[in-house]
Amino acid sequence: MIRRIFVLFLLSAFMISCGSGRVKKGIATKDLEAAGIIAKHYENEPDFETLTARLRTVYQTEDKTQTVNLNFRMEKDKAIWISATILGFPMAKAYITPSSVSYYEKIGKTYFEGDFSLLSDILGTPLDFEKLQNLLLGQAIYDLRTEEYKFSQTPRGYQFLPVKDDLIKKMFLLNTGNLKAEAQQLAQEEDNRRVTVAYTGYQETSGKLFPRHIRIIANEGANSTHIELTYRSLEVNTDISFPFEIPSGYEEISVE
Repeated sequence: MIRRIFVLFLLSAFMISCGSGRVKKGIATKDLEAAGIIAKHYENEPDFETLTARLRTVYQTEDKTQTVNLNFRMEKDKAIWISATILGFPMAKAYITPSSVSYYEKIGKTYFEGDFSLLSDILGTPLDFEKLQNLLLGQAIYDLRTEEYKFSQTPRGYQFLPVKDDLIKKMFLLNTGNLKAEAQQLAQEEDNRRVTVAYTGYQETSGKLFPRHIRIIANEGANSTHIELTYRSLEVNTDISFPFEIPSGYEEISVE
């Protein structure tokens, strides 16, 4: 179960994403109001070096619910470290960088070690570290500055839809108050796959805004998986380390 939570969380964040580098210059959207909102969205991106937090994670399918506590550490743009426990007992660890993905779990004594290209081959779509980081920080998963978007103000927030049709359908909703992500949705209609990410509230830490609660709903055909993340005891710019070593005797697995 721990393995499924980790894999589904990681893959749902990227299952219909497309790799791209961070772009700093220019905004493709021509509408001046929309361009201004996009610019402020990136101005509000939290600036920090390190982040530590505890996360309560609830994983739910049609027939099962599992609650897992996560110790979470991030060095921005460089590394994400996760340690999972159930009822205080350590169960699994993951260490993710822009070039590598490593994970092991204690119940089955199995591990995975590879990179995003391996996960990309499994899914048939490119993945990258930045999109997972954006999702966790309440930023748009895709860079809103790189293509032109149709803009509208809805009762739920500022909505952005791509001007050009694509095989991947995208929708981004920004909060009208703090201009952070309110919801984002990515879909591959031909394959009947969809990921919806919704944010319920933000919290301020050291003058920076971070999500309080994230809900991820991954649908594929008739199957639906819900993952809820609740941030607790969040701190920034503390000294951190990333202890990670795959124990001897563990069996390598393939992510499927």
